[in-house]
This record gives sequence, structure tokens and C-alpha cells, in this order.
Amino acid sequence: MTATTAPISLSLDSAVETTTSRPSLGRAGVAAGSVAAAATVAVVAVARLIDVPVQTEPGKAIPILGFAQLTLFFTAVGVLVARTIRNRSVRPHRTFVVTTSVLTALSLVPDLMLSTDTASKLTLMLTHLVAAAIVVPVLARRVES
Repeated sequence: MTATTAPISLSLDSAVETTTSRPSLGRAGVAAGSVAAAATVAVVAVARLIDVPVQTEPGKAIPILGFAQLTLFFTAVGVLVARTIRNRSVRPHRTFVVTTSVLTALSLVPDLMLSTDTASKLTLMLTHLVAAAIVVPVLARRVES
């Protein structure tokens, strides 16, 4: 019986290169989403301090932590959108920015349709814009790589 040996070459360079060549959308999303969640809560807290009843209809106030939860949820959706666009688009940065701009504009429509006062509507719309202003640029930078 003869034993043959073949040289085994282990190279971590290609594995490391693959994982570091694309910045992590997930980590960026968690960081940006956390900042955006805190910012939307702060917007609502300030609005309530100046007697703006942030509500969906008279007498139906939105819980303040609901803003953080929804901001984090939709940041996760944004990460999934960014991943999909990054993997499938010829021009991922532009596609992501245009897509998120349209989605942000569309997110304002339900606020306009609420049967509540103008100050509440404007505050709710501001939370959408603040969250998008924080999250979209962070994810857009990761998509272009």
C-alpha cells in the first residue's frame, strides 16, 4: 500500500477579501436604525412638550415607544431593500436612493389622510423625514460598494 500526499493550501485571504469587500448592511442598519429610533422618539417627546397631541384621531394617542419600534422595523425593511438592490442592480446606489426617496414620499400620504389636527399630521410626517434622513444615507453608502 502506498500513500500519496498532496499539498494542501489553505488561504484565508480570499475568504477575508470576500467578507470585507462589501460593508455590512446589517450592522449599518442596526446603528442607523437605533439613532433614527431615538431621534423619532425625541421629535415626538418635544412635540408633546409643546402640547401637540400626536395622535391618529382625536383621543387616540400613539404610544411613544411605537415610534422607535416602527422605525427599527422599517429600517430592517430598508436593509432588505438595499441588499436586493445591491445584488441585482447595475447602478445600485442610484437605484437605492431613488427607490427610498419615492418610498419616503409615499410614507407621508397616510399621515395626510388622518382625521387629526394639522400639528399632529406635521409631527408624524416629520418623524418619517427624520428617520429617512438618518437611515437612507448610511445604507446608500454601503450599497455603492
